[in-house]
Amino acid sequence: MLDPNTCYRALITRDARFDGRLFVGVTTTGIYCRPVCPAGPARAENCRFFPSAAAAGAAGFRPCLRCRPESAPGSGAWRGTSTVVARALRLIAEGAFEGDSAGMEAFADRLGVGSRQLRRLFNQHLGASPIAVVQTQRLHLAKQLLHDTDLPMAEVALASGFRSLRRFNETFRTLYRRSPSKLRRSGSRRSRPSVSTIDLQLPYRSPYDWPAMLQFLAARAITGVERVSEGSYARTISHEGLAGIIAVAHLPKKQSLRVTVKFPNVGALGSIIARVRRMFDLDADVQAIGHALRRDPLLRRLVDARPGLRVPGGWSGWEVGVRAVLGQQVSLEQGRRLVERLAVGCGAAVDVEDDHLVRVFPGPTQILVGGALAALGVPKQRRASLESLAAAALGDVDCFRAAETTEETVSRLRSISGIGDWTAHYVAMRAAHDPDAFPATDAALRRSYRKHARLSAHGGDLVAHAERWRPWRAYAAQHLWTVDGPIGE
Repeated sequence: MLDPNTCYRALITRDARFDGRLFVGVTTTGIYCRPVCPAGPARAENCRFFPSAAAAGAAGFRPCLRCRPESAPGSGAWRGTSTVVARALRLIAEGAFEGDSAGMEAFADRLGVGSRQLRRLFNQHLGASPIAVVQTQRLHLAKQLLHDTDLPMAEVALASGFRSLRRFNETFRTLYRRSPSKLRRSGSRRSRPSVSTIDLQLPYRSPYDWPAMLQFLAARAITGVERVSEGSYARTISHEGLAGIIAVAHLPKKQSLRVTVKFPNVGALGSIIARVRRMFDLDADVQAIGHALRRDPLLRRLVDARPGLRVPGGWSGWEVGVRAVLGQQVSLEQGRRLVERLAVGCGAAVDVEDDHLVRVFPGPTQILVGGALAALGVPKQRRASLESLAAAALGDVDCFRAAETTEETVSRLRSISGIGDWTAHYVAMRAAHDPDAFPATDAALRRSYRKHARLSAHGGDLVAHAERWRPWRAYAAQHLWTVDGPIGE
């Protein structure tokens, strides 16, 4: 529950640490804002505080047009006590729930709970129902597209998840009390080179160690699929048989990443944005994580040296799994070359108007046909592991997603033939985005731990010591990997 006195102090000081964690509804205006809104704070007796924008909207408040609640950094759903809610939010961001009563039972069943229990958990942690959360996210994305792009209105509706322009207009007018076209006229638009190019800013919680993220990605970049140059990252992407590219750059003054998407189906935009947010760990509250890890003298110096360090993800769980299997018992560079060889042999060629990005990463179906794995030149056991991984990915759409606990996620991954403890924790960290995944058997991790345990005069068994890092063991591991060079394990 939100403490009104604490929330109001954050409001009157415009404390950016609370941005995205709470929203304030002003009863005299009927508007809800971020705590960093440039408008002066209302009187305390006129303020109501909410844990999410959806909760404020469900209470009858409409979004502020000055502070733009859709521009707040991610709320960091993993901070809550409900893994079910965190998993549900990830699926909602990927478009797995249409946001209607008819699909509620199936959505809850996919999460392993009843629909009534799911509603209760959402109300407890977010103050709003799953349907209200879906609607709020769609409207926030629509408003961002209206402000930041010149997309035609019908494509804005499609990109933000509405099935029809009529439904979009009605819902938008109900919430904002004006039509989308009127809001666009009053907003600041930017010229776009073409309808197929969408440029957006995705906010994060400061600080952000962008050099470490880029160096991690550069050390693993697959030629023809990825490119790291001039302080930015670009890659080919595929979705439902279509191909495109994304480019990501850092905007430190705006505490955001600039994401340029070139994709033929604008309806996939929501899913693409969700993947980018996970890949670059944009919803992590690194200040809170750092505060927890600094309590251990062994990690204090490491966290102070890189307070904005994130846990990099992958574009897809399948891709992370392939990288992990091919990276078993070989050096980082050897693993990268094997993945590159697989991409060249199995990845489909694409023309995305970029001479450096010429193919997409192959899917599980592509590596199972034509004897592609036989030509890869890896041991028979490794090939069998990739075949098992491909079969698991084709047989279970949630194969690489987080389960209720870290132990359940790892156990599910270890049930795949050829996937051991290290690989399972690696995939849980990079693909399932489990903040407590911890590949304790990793040689580089153990070597770094021994070194810094001696320096800090604190140590003991790594697994036992790591218990004090829960539930942020993945971030502790990233600090230990990165301290001697920001390319990770």
